Amino acid sequence: MVTIPAFLVVAVVLFGIGCVGVMISRNIIIMFMCVELMLNAANLALIAFSQALGKEDGHVMVFLVLTVAAAEAAVGLAMVIMIFRNRETINIDRFGILKW
Repeated sequence: MVTIPAFLVVAVVLFGIGCVGVMISRNIIIMFMCVELMLNAANLALIAFSQALGKEDGHVMVFLVLTVAAAEAAVGLAMVIMIFRNRETINIDRFGILKW
């Protein structure tokens, strides 16, 4: 049986990797994937605490969060496609959002 601190360590590591990826990456798709990784790390921590308390509410909440994340991913990908069509690049250094 895996203990709760082990799950939390994995969640913190995943969140840290996502955070570093957002700060370092210049590619908007990679940044988007890192944000999703951070969200999944938070979901893992929520499930770990839910399991520790013996409640099923956390599992239901994670299911709802994943549903909203899927919709967010669809909207985010559509925005990235529109940016690529207008700017012909997904490198965030190449365009300023206020200079559209």
